[in-house]
Amino acid sequence: MPAARFFVSGRVQGVFFRASTRTEALRLHLAGYASNLADGRVEVYAEGEAAAIEALAQWLQQGPPLARVGEVRREAAEAEGREGFVTG
Repeated sequence: MPAARFFVSGRVQGVFFRASTRTEALRLHLAGYASNLADGRVEVYAEGEAAAIEALAQWLQQGPPLARVGEVRREAAEAEGREGFVTG
């Protein structure tokens, strides 16, 4: 199963980025998580269909209305067999 990890920087904490990412990921039938990092970025891990991961990658470029995404870095990841999508 395809998987990817994203690191999103900019104004992405305190603007409902994680909750909005969860909503979008669930809409796309992806499993994984979105977590705030100490350096101000948000880490997003997603696994599922490749097309759905690509759709999430595109969504992360903008994020929710209050966010101001500066950069999205993507890394390949191994599928972990997760179920559901959580925020932390």
